[in-house]
Amino acid sequence: MNVGLENLWIGGVVITAALAMYVLLGLYGLANRLKFSKSSRELYLRQAEILLERVRDRIESDANAIESWTGNRKFEVSKRVYECDDESVCSFSLVPHDHRQLPRFFPGQFLTFDLKISRTETVTRCYSLSDVPNPKEYRVSIKRVPPPNDSPEVPPGVSSNHFHDEIKVGDILDVRAPSGKFWLDLTEDRPVVLIGGGIGITPVLSMVNSIVASGGSRETWLFYGVRNHGEHCMQEHLDTLRAANPNVHVVICYSNPNPADRLGTDYDYAERISVELFRRVLPSNNYQFYMCGPPPMMESLIEDLGSWGVPDEDILRESFGPASGRKATKPNVVADASGPSVKFKRSGTAANWDDHYGNLVMFAEANGIEIPYACLAGNCGTCLTTIIDGEVEYPGGAPAYSTEDGTCLTCSCIPLGPVTLDV
Repeated sequence: MNVGLENLWIGGVVITAALAMYVLLGLYGLANRLKFSKSSRELYLRQAEILLERVRDRIESDANAIESWTGNRKFEVSKRVYECDDESVCSFSLVPHDHRQLPRFFPGQFLTFDLKISRTETVTRCYSLSDVPNPKEYRVSIKRVPPPNDSPEVPPGVSSNHFHDEIKVGDILDVRAPSGKFWLDLTEDRPVVLIGGGIGITPVLSMVNSIVASGGSRETWLFYGVRNHGEHCMQEHLDTLRAANPNVHVVICYSNPNPADRLGTDYDYAERISVELFRRVLPSNNYQFYMCGPPPMMESLIEDLGSWGVPDEDILRESFGPASGRKATKPNVVADASGPSVKFKRSGTAANWDDHYGNLVMFAEANGIEIPYACLAGNCGTCLTTIIDGEVEYPGGAPAYSTEDGTCLTCSCIPLGPVTLDV
């Protein structure tokens, strides 16, 4: 161990290495007084050095956690990389503008961006971190969202298209600290199945990369589903993971392969990800299942995994809501709606609920009331609102973000009866 009088910069705190020297000299003197043999003394000191290294690593880890931030922090875009042939997914590498070390995050978590779309419009959106924790930079991978095929009149994704069309290397972005409760515990070694549907690959990619980077032998299965090769992100990287790590099994599914797509080379199965596929491929159902993708895919998998005997606590999910350009299409109160009354106390507005909107955020927007939101999936808490009176329910199941009694996540709930919100 190279111990001198130089200062060590650890997690933003200056720690004098003389302290380490002092401890080692004390141990050395103790070893001499106890008349250890030379070999025993060397072993004793080596064990002390290892212990000090572990303490220093723990100090650095704790300091990193302390260095997290509240509110927005400025980040500079250092790199842009298209990740698939159709260029629908682009990765953005972000470095802190203040050049300070970044806190670690848990693989699977996301960043929240406050994007200035124009001089008068700012939108808040969440994007998953797509690589291992790195003290120097973060990475997010963002899919450009076009209008829905069956609703071309709906505008394309506001934030995703802004990233693809407007954000350049060197631009400065406002970013909130990593957050989210969908993450992989790297201290465990239980076998895992990671499932990514479409752009839902991003958080599970962070997970599998982190498993590999940890150097362990944890059994890992990654199921990745897209329509065809044009949407296949990071193919070379995934192929390398599979070839270089015997504990990592990568399974690629194309639901609608092109004639030029090669079975056995580009993809493994011409079908959607399903529990029926798991039954054919996995040795058993004794895994923790982490999934992220379109809600219909996950709803089907969750139900079928339960039927297969997988306990609820072993099924973890992250939803990607259609925040990208989803806008309420009815600008005024719906006079003929027959749902329960929804009152917005601060604005003095009341209207009858209409199932057309799907959640209270969109319903509020249709009635001229803005409730800030980011994920539209109950993950981030941006839309948290106080309930003055009444009750709500979550059609998609309990949200990942925990709420206190008397509050709700308006992006993913609907009124259970008459309700009054503090908006």
